[in-house]
Amino acid sequence: MELLLANTGSYPRIAEGKEGQRLRQAYAKWERGELSAEAFGRVQDSVTEEVIQEQIEAGLDLVTDGQIRWSDPISHLAGKMEGVEIDGLLRFFDTNFYVRQPVIVGRVRRKGVLVMEEFRFAQGVSSRLVKPVLTGPYTLARWSILHTGRYGDLPELVLDFAAALGEEVKTLAGEGAALIQIDEPSILKHPEDLDLFREALEPLIRAKGSARLALYTYFGDAIPCYEAFQALPVEILGLDFTYSPALPEVISELGSEKILGLGLLDGRNTRLETKDVLFPILEQILSRLKGSMTYLNPSCGLEYLPREKALEKLRRMRELRDEFLNGGTP
Repeated sequence: MELLLANTGSYPRIAEGKEGQRLRQAYAKWERGELSAEAFGRVQDSVTEEVIQEQIEAGLDLVTDGQIRWSDPISHLAGKMEGVEIDGLLRFFDTNFYVRQPVIVGRVRRKGVLVMEEFRFAQGVSSRLVKPVLTGPYTLARWSILHTGRYGDLPELVLDFAAALGEEVKTLAGEGAALIQIDEPSILKHPEDLDLFREALEPLIRAKGSARLALYTYFGDAIPCYEAFQALPVEILGLDFTYSPALPEVISELGSEKILGLGLLDGRNTRLETKDVLFPILEQILSRLKGSMTYLNPSCGLEYLPREKALEKLRRMRELRDEFLNGGTP
């Protein structure tokens, strides 16, 4: 079986040294009106290219743009939609990261591209396949505040977000995206909504054309949803093993009809994984997977780590993958 290396999503924007601080400094100047939007965009471009090259240097087969332009996983998308205003900060799950909450003030619609231009730039500077990432409709809705009579309940809002994201998926597929990742961490907290969740994926499935869809979840135990996820019309499932210590046993027992993204490297911990922990899990589950490939990736985005530690984590992932495929020999 081919064991490919992928990034899960984000990558640290800031690094050590003066040059590594340039995005933060440019943002401060732009916010004060001392730097034009065009000049700030050029800094974002340069940092995006830099983090893509770091991922390639680390040996990844599938990279992301690092979400360098994202203020957070919620407002970056919701804030570009009609019917949405952005409010105050709220802690994102159990991390030390905060997101700005969308306030729903009218009918939610897509009024322009969301990440297509970011994807186009990233693919243009990358020698490896770039995977665009979208926060999914269920998670966007769950993190939103309703301040309008337009939506009587959660399902209506979820499905309008789904329609908007379906349009973006169609645009990305038309731009040449071969694999599009949908992040849905919130469904792990509300498995009772799996029927709604499946319905919300339908516009995205209809829009993807020949592209493959990857559903990624994290920051919660995936075991209660695992069998339901297997029935979803997506090609790839990305799972966070750090919240689901018994997940290897479940996969060993049930197998997988889907390609899996194995989130075995902790994206929130600077400690480097060892073969004594990783190899037994791979040996336990790989034989139970159908298909010719599996992805090995961090458990979540890497923005929770210092830049040098994120790169070190990716390099270790490559070392462990190569040693595993070499029969345990470095």
